[in-house]
Amino acid sequence: MSVPMSAQLFLFVISLSSRAGFARYIEEDDASDNILSLLNLDQKREAESFIFRRPLRCLDMLASEGKFTFVASRPQQACAAFIIAEPSEVINLELSDVNIDCAAGDFIKMFDGWVLKGEKFPSSQDHPLLPHQRFTDYCSSTAPGLASRSSQNVAMVFFRISSPDSGFTLTVKKLHNPFPCNIMSQSPEGSFTMLLTHQHRNCSFSVIYPVEFQLTELSLGEAKSNELKPQVRHMRRVWSGCSGSGDYVELLGGNGVDTSKMLPVADFCFSHSTLAQMKIGCDNSVVRLVSSGNYINRVSFQYRILERSELPKTSENTLDDFCTVE
Repeated sequence: MSVPMSAQLFLFVISLSSRAGFARYIEEDDASDNILSLLNLDQKREAESFIFRRPLRCLDMLASEGKFTFVASRPQQACAAFIIAEPSEVINLELSDVNIDCAAGDFIKMFDGWVLKGEKFPSSQDHPLLPHQRFTDYCSSTAPGLASRSSQNVAMVFFRISSPDSGFTLTVKKLHNPFPCNIMSQSPEGSFTMLLTHQHRNCSFSVIYPVEFQLTELSLGEAKSNELKPQVRHMRRVWSGCSGSGDYVELLGGNGVDTSKMLPVADFCFSHSTLAQMKIGCDNSVVRLVSSGNYINRVSFQYRILERSELPKTSENTLDDFCTVE
C-alpha cells in the first residue's frame, strides 16, 4: 500500500527535525505515536458540504480543510501543526473555543510559512513580511477569536498548553491564489510555471526530494548576452554568476528549507526555449526565480524524483561536495 503524500511530507519534517535537535520543541514519544496515527488517516471529503473533523495531535501534518480540535490529556510543552495546500492555494487559519492560560505560559502562535531546525520557509529574503510580522499570537490579541492567512501554500501553528483538558479548535480553509509564489510541493513529480510581472521579489519552488529538474522555458523580459550562459557553481569559489544581472533563475540543493542557506548549483540568466536539465541529490531541491521588477519574468519546468542509482556522484557537475541522501 502506498504511503499518502501528506505522510511522506510528515516523515520529511520528522527527519529534518531529528537531525537538528528539534526535540527541544517536540517530544519524541509524541512524534512516533503521531506518525503511526497519520499513516492510517483517511482525510477525503465525501461531499462539498461535509466539514472534516478530527482531533489535532501535538505534532501533526494537515493537508485537508476542516476543523481540528486539540484537548490536552497532560501538559504539552511544545507542539506544532504543519499545514500544506496545493501550489495555487493559500491557507486561512482560524482559532475558536480557545481554553488556555496565557498567564501561566500557555500560547498559540500561527506562523506564515514553516519553521524547521531554526530555518524558515520561505526565507526572510523571499518573504514580503519581516520575520516578526509573520507570527500571529493569540495571547497578544484582544479579539475573542483569531485568524491568519498565509502568503503561500504552507503555514504552521505552535502551541503550549500546561493544563489537562485545556485546548482549542483550529479551522483550516484553502483559498485560491492567482499568483502563487514560494511553493512547497506535495508531489515528487510534476510541472509548474512561476511568473513575476514587474515585481521586485523572489519566488521559490521547493521539492522535498532529490529530483531532476528540466527547465522547458525561460523568459527574462529581454534577452541577455549569450556570454551569460548557464553556470555550474563551485561551492568554495567566490563567483557572482548571474546574480549581477538582477533577473535570473537558480537551482539550489540542500538538506534544510531556507533557500538562503542552500547550495547554489546552477544559474540561468538569459531567455531560452531549449531544454536544460540537472539532477540534484538533496533532501530539498529548489527552482528560484529572482526578479528586479523591471520585466515580466517566467520560468517553466518539469521535475521527477531520482532513483537511488541516479543520485549524482561527487565528481558530477564539477562540484567538490554535494548533498548525500542517507
